[in-house]
Amino acid sequence: QVQLVESGGGLVQPGGSLRLSCAGPGRTFSRSAMGWFRQAPGKEREFVAAISWSGDNTYYADSGKGRFTISRDNTKNTAYLQMNSLKPEDTAVYYCAADLAGTLRYPPLIRPSSYDYWGQGTQVTVSS
Repeated sequence: QVQLVESGGGLVQPGGSLRLSCAGPGRTFSRSAMGWFRQAPGKEREFVAAISWSGDNTYYADSGKGRFTISRDNTKNTAYLQMNSLKPEDTAVYYCAADLAGTLRYPPLIRPSSYDYWGQGTQVTVSS
């Protein structure tokens, strides 16, 4: 069982920033594409961003384009989601996920079912 561990969530005011981190086991992480999803109360889990195993390719949902940046450091087995200009509607539990396929394939990359492993989630609350 592969364990992914998210961190970095919290309470932030509108317009603020947060950086989420997702750590995973070495060999599995470095070969996996990584995705970030979020789920607000009463809503379905939705795609936020994804990055290929090499970091060369990224993909963003429209909701985060220009505000969110996904990145990874395979030497640290960690993926990141930098979130700027946060809005109240960004409030959700954020999850990272690993796709063992490694490359980004659209549209599968936006589907939760395409990912093999998930973290436990980290709460992000944007409120004044």
